[in-house]
Amino acid sequence: MSKSSHMKWSWVIIVVFFALSIVNIWFGLFGFVCMGMPMYHALRGRGKIHCSKYCPRGSFLGKFMPSVSMDNTLPKFMRTKGFKNFMLIFMMTMFGISLYHSQFVPVKIAMSIFRLMFASFVVGIIMGVFFKPRSWCQVCPMGHGTGLIRDLKNK
Repeated sequence: MSKSSHMKWSWVIIVVFFALSIVNIWFGLFGFVCMGMPMYHALRGRGKIHCSKYCPRGSFLGKFMPSVSMDNTLPKFMRTKGFKNFMLIFMMTMFGISLYHSQFVPVKIAMSIFRLMFASFVVGIIMGVFFKPRSWCQVCPMGHGTGLIRDLKNK
């Protein structure tokens, strides 16, 4: 990690987000910031900089998973563009369905965001145990989406 990286401490953000959201679900709305920042960086032409310098989930996985990780390589099929596209579409679809069922009531939207972020966090931890600590980062829908934006902007 470079000197300018926030990865040494940004894990605190996701822990605080989950803790505050459990205490008061309205804090779940801050999940929009977590989802928006990678897109903001990508649209500004910074590519996947969020993944390598700022991502709180990646910071958490990189800090806490090495001691419990089996350190296996992620299966080849999970590293394909097709799988990453599937993950992006699946997560967007699940979020869309969740938003639809929330009937656009703000507190229910907050719960939808919290659920999506917590579920992907748990999957990231499970992947970090069985594979390399930051295996989730290789299939992360936000990282893949920002990469797609970067590729479109470069054309």
